[in-house]
Amino acid sequence: MVARVTLVTCVPDLWEIGLVFSSHQLRNMVRLHVKKATESQFLYDTSVEAKVDNIIQDITIIHNGRLKVSRLCYDLEDLANHGTMLPPNMIGLADEQIEELRLKDEWGEKCLPSGGWTYNKDVIGRRNGRQPTEAMQNVIKKAIENARTMISKKLVNEDKLVTQKVVQDALDILRGSVMIVYPMGLPPHDVIRLEFENNEDLSGTHASLEVIELEMAQLWFSGKELLRGNQLKRFVGNNEKTKLIVKLSKRGSGAPSREPVISDEERKQLMLLAHRRQEQMKEYKKDGGQQFPTYSTVT
Repeated sequence: MVARVTLVTCVPDLWEIGLVFSSHQLRNMVRLHVKKATESQFLYDTSVEAKVDNIIQDITIIHNGRLKVSRLCYDLEDLANHGTMLPPNMIGLADEQIEELRLKDEWGEKCLPSGGWTYNKDVIGRRNGRQPTEAMQNVIKKAIENARTMISKKLVNEDKLVTQKVVQDALDILRGSVMIVYPMGLPPHDVIRLEFENNEDLSGTHASLEVIELEMAQLWFSGKELLRGNQLKRFVGNNEKTKLIVKLSKRGSGAPSREPVISDEERKQLMLLAHRRQEQMKEYKKDGGQQFPTYSTVT
C-alpha cells in the first residue's frame, strides 16, 4: 500500500563514479538523478548535510507516488471508455451468465456519469460499458495528460524536479476529474476509488513488484550502498554544487549495475566514426595511397 503523497565528452574517471558537475552554479544543492536499474526516473534536490534515512524515505515516496499516478491514469482511460467497474461477482462473466444468475450492477445504477452515457461494451468484462459523454471523456483525458506530464521521466532531460508536492498535485488533478464526471462518486469496489483511498490491493500483480516499501528501500551511489544512520556527505563529500547518479532498489535484489564508462549514444558515435575511417581507408587503398584520408569528427 502506498502512503498518501501530501546526468559532451566526459572525464572517464568521474563518469565511472557517477559524478557530473552541474551547470547550474547558482544552485547550492546536491542534485540526485534517480535511476531504477539503468532507467532514469526523476531529479531530486537535497543537501550533503541531509540524513540518508530522510533522503531514502522521500525518494521512495516519490517513486511509489509516480507509480500510483501511472496506475490511475491507466484505469481512468478505462473509466472514460467503459464506465464504472462491475461488482467482483460479475467481472468476466458473459451477458448470458449474468442474466442466468440474475446478477445486477446496483452501484452502476447509482454512480452515473454527469450528462448521461452511451453503451460501449468492455470486451474484458471489468466495467459496465456506460461510457460518459464526449465532453466528460475529455475532462478525464485532459487530466490524464496533465498528470502524466507532471511525473514524466522526460523531465530529467528538461532539468526539472519531481517532488512529493508535484506527485500530490497530479493525484489531485486526477481526483478532481473523477469528481466532475462522477458527482455521485465511484462504486466502493472500483479500483480507482480504492487507489484514491489508498486501499488498493496489488497482490499477485506486476505492479506489486514495482512498489518499494519504505523499510525495504536502498539507495546506491558509485556501486556502494548509502547506509542509513549517516549524512549524505559521508559518501559524496562536502560539495553542494554537484549532480550525482543514484540508484533506487529493493533490499535483497543485490547491488544495481554501475554506470557505463561511456553512454550508449557516445558508443554509437564512436562506432560511426570507426566505420567512416574504415571506408576512408578503403578509398585510400583504391587511390594507390596517393591521397591520405583526413578524419573528421562525427556530428
